[in-house]
Amino acid sequence: MSAGYNPTVRRRRLGVELRRLREAAALTGEEAAARMRWSGSKLSRIERGQVASNSDDVRDLLDLYGVTDETLRESLVTLARESRRRGWWHVYGDVLPEHFEVYLGLEPEASTLRFYQAQIVPGLLQTESYARELMQAHPLPVDPDEVSRRAELRIRRQELLAREHPPQVWVVLDEAVVQRTPCTGTVLADQLHHLIEMSRKPHITLQLLPFSCGVHSGLNGSFDILEFTESDIHAPKLVHLENLTSSLYIERAHEVRHYTVAFEHLRTAALHPVATREFLAGVEQRIRPAHGGENREGGAG
Repeated sequence: MSAGYNPTVRRRRLGVELRRLREAAALTGEEAAARMRWSGSKLSRIERGQVASNSDDVRDLLDLYGVTDETLRESLVTLARESRRRGWWHVYGDVLPEHFEVYLGLEPEASTLRFYQAQIVPGLLQTESYARELMQAHPLPVDPDEVSRRAELRIRRQELLAREHPPQVWVVLDEAVVQRTPCTGTVLADQLHHLIEMSRKPHITLQLLPFSCGVHSGLNGSFDILEFTESDIHAPKLVHLENLTSSLYIERAHEVRHYTVAFEHLRTAALHPVATREFLAGVEQRIRPAHGGENREGGAG
């Protein structure tokens, strides 16, 4: 999906403009929210592009900020209207956690994606079988049809890796990801084979962080760093943290820097990409015979 048809991008562009106009009117976020009789969190989420705005709310904000330019007013109202359009992922709304919709809009717009994962393979590099087994391990029972729909959504996300101009992807995996063996049968072996093949692509770098590196800067948990070229729409970089029921987006530059530095330390401590492929191939070879040597996904075993 191009940026022009991405509702998340339109929400963020609108938020940037509304924040600029508020600041030009010499109002703080708290003051503007109070004048609108809104909570401070509502205005903050609008300005950060985390929620869609309706046309009436935008008109009221423009009145508050003293914006009289009819061309500007109409363009922002139109942007608000279009920001409410549904993204391609809307068809999966029955199985898509609400907190993850923002991420689905941001991910394809990033020029660079960096992932540190301590427990599982990042969604963009998961095989369908691996994704299914993770979903079946959810603490609450998940209907088989829902598992299928969620897995289909996850695989569809991966289409961005095959675009003509895909993002640069850099992944650091803790050794626990491949040694904990969360999957049954040959599922993990197939997943490791897929990682090896994906890591050969010029826009994907994969490194393994071995247990032998000891204490490291990723011990507080997994995180993603998204980097954008359109800094007028996005913060140049933002960090995404996800837990079982919610997502957190960190955009303040000094906070993002902590994660950027942490990632640099992690990739420096991790195995070289070639050594990573050799390590993963060794684990795959050990696992596959133990499970009868069934065929890999998409190839002979």
